[in-house]
Amino acid sequence: MRPGRAAVAAASLASAALSAHSLVNLRRLRAAPDLPGTGRAPGMDLRVTVLIPARDEAHRIGPCLESLRVQRHPGLRVLVLDDGSSDATADVVLRAGAVDPRLSLLTGGDDPLPPGWLGKPWACHRLADAALADDEPDLLLFLDADVVLAPDAVARVAALMATTPLALACPYPRQVAVTAAERLIQPLLQWSWLTTLPLGLAERSPRPSLTAANGQVVAVRTAAYRSIGGHGCVRDQVLEDIALARAIKAAGGRAGVTDGTQLASCRMYEGAGAVVDGYAKSLWSAFGSPVGALAVAAGLTALYVLPPVAAVTAPTRATRVLGCAGYLAAVAGRVAVARRTGQRVPDSLGHPMSILALDALVGVSWWRRHRGTLAWKGRALPTLPDRAAGATGAPR
Repeated sequence: MRPGRAAVAAASLASAALSAHSLVNLRRLRAAPDLPGTGRAPGMDLRVTVLIPARDEAHRIGPCLESLRVQRHPGLRVLVLDDGSSDATADVVLRAGAVDPRLSLLTGGDDPLPPGWLGKPWACHRLADAALADDEPDLLLFLDADVVLAPDAVARVAALMATTPLALACPYPRQVAVTAAERLIQPLLQWSWLTTLPLGLAERSPRPSLTAANGQVVAVRTAAYRSIGGHGCVRDQVLEDIALARAIKAAGGRAGVTDGTQLASCRMYEGAGAVVDGYAKSLWSAFGSPVGALAVAAGLTALYVLPPVAAVTAPTRATRVLGCAGYLAAVAGRVAVARRTGQRVPDSLGHPMSILALDALVGVSWWRRHRGTLAWKGRALPTLPDRAAGATGAPR
């Protein structure tokens, strides 16, 4: 069935409006301040403890730890939890600790998870407990083991927290995408919240639906973290980063995403299989229900697939022109986000295919949940009710 002119016009207009909104957001997006060439930088007096949960990360954690070794922020500590790894993760961390006395290794994770806890929240909880038991840092900086920091990243994150009202900030790293599957999906992470979320309002509003986060890099003030009970309040959440930000906002604090393109990079998944497994484990929790997921997928398809289809197949020139305009509007939004976030600009041309791929991943995620086959890094994921419905974040 060929698309009608009215439907194509509506989709193209909406696509253009959302791309315009992404341009507004790009102007408002917070970024960590540059450090002064001389003098004392803001946040230099803040004590920062970096917390890294690591499970079977021997092949990726080395660059992360090396990037931490060169950080020169005073008062920096680094704690790594070997979360029951079956590989040489602990050995890699111990070698790094031998040349960086600020780095300590915690072991554990071989025992079954406590009832009601998922793996990553439990690991983060144990790390935070260890950090707060030995010291009282001003900031906790949760870091995924596949994140590589710029040399001044910790100091600039401390400056960000010292100069803004944020109680929790997620400096969004540059997403490294190498294979075709990665390049198809990964750019949608930042594009999604920059296109749909009013950032200024989202930072101030306690509404759960106005929340974005990314667990790859999470900086949280210790006092705010304590006030919500730490990761204990998000123990059963697949998207624990979103849930943590929502808890901070519900308690009266501000939380939001910031531009971390110049601070860190991360290759979340390597290859098509990892992309499918990584997103399948958590996308089901992003939209609340199968009906919600279907509605979101249908809406995205209508906005971003219908216009280019019409541009090629519509019977009238006017409808084809409308479809072409809608496609170009969507690509313009993707290009603007790609330029700001360090993505490949030409990949923006494949935006309709990216949307279809995302639709497929949502379907796979719900199918696996229905069959009870969700798992990650050797752990089955229980089908607990997830309170992070409607989330905008990076599934880990």
